[in-house]
Amino acid sequence: MRLLLLCLFASLPFIFTQTELKQYTIRGLAQGTTYQITYYAEDSSITKAQVTYILAQLDSSLSIYQPYSLISQFNRSASGLQVDRHLQKVVKKAQQVSRKTGGAFDITVQPLVQAWGFGTERASALPDSAAIQALLQCVGAGKIQLHRNHLKKQAPCVRIDVNGIAQGYSVDVLADFLEKKGIRSYLVELGGEMRVKGRKPGGKLMAIGIEGPAEGNLSNPYPIQKIITLEKGAITSSGNYRKFYQSGSRKISHLIDPVTGYPLDNELISVTVWAEDAMTADAYDNALMGMGLEKALRFVDRQKGLEAYFIYRKPDKSVADTATTGFYKLMK
Repeated sequence: MRLLLLCLFASLPFIFTQTELKQYTIRGLAQGTTYQITYYAEDSSITKAQVTYILAQLDSSLSIYQPYSLISQFNRSASGLQVDRHLQKVVKKAQQVSRKTGGAFDITVQPLVQAWGFGTERASALPDSAAIQALLQCVGAGKIQLHRNHLKKQAPCVRIDVNGIAQGYSVDVLADFLEKKGIRSYLVELGGEMRVKGRKPGGKLMAIGIEGPAEGNLSNPYPIQKIITLEKGAITSSGNYRKFYQSGSRKISHLIDPVTGYPLDNELISVTVWAEDAMTADAYDNALMGMGLEKALRFVDRQKGLEAYFIYRKPDKSVADTATTGFYKLMK
């Protein structure tokens, strides 16, 4: 079986040509993962302290792992609360994607995520069908409403989890900050989600590596499989081959279907998405994973400003891949 490509490889090294613009790189830890910002300018106009401050603000709004965050306060509330611009933007985009995908993406899935052991607290046992049915009464995009800066919930049990979109949004916030500082060529990466603009000094396009599991390769189980190049846009990915656990012979994925209440179980192994901004790409990579291959391909073909690459298992258990026409054009 040939090697596979999957999600983005955050630490792929880049080789850059030096001209009048210098390369600057800022690295660090945030949101339980790593980030890297590479930009080209005449001087180092961006500091790590500025980036740290922005990321701390985002955590204060969007992190379910911080008890003081707005999202944590909303989840503990009985009927909702006033929210800041970050949570407003994320909820608006999430609701839009939920409507367009028929509920395949739904941030109210948090009670189910928690029940299956992927939330902020460890689950003591797997939920049975009765527990799933009970939790589904608390799930559904229509159970939250955003009126200006007030986010309301229909019942106290409604809780939201924006992990499927927050990292993409964070990338956009950092990219927008760079642009406000006059940076015109950059690559922003957080947890494997990326946004690119401009070219390297010398005119070369930015290069991004896509990794994938290599069966039988114990020394490097997730090598770089392909390179894509682009001048503008965002690349994000979602997959079920890294974040899961075994329960007996059963593989429990962290991707939960908000309609059935159970972990996703279809032929898709991963989806990599291109869009103009990282928040859009990040939301749709999760939604497409839930649709299954045929429905996802049809969906993307009908969308403007969206391209996707799919890794999937065929009925005979062999692995294959396919992509939209626009995504193939990004590949070397």
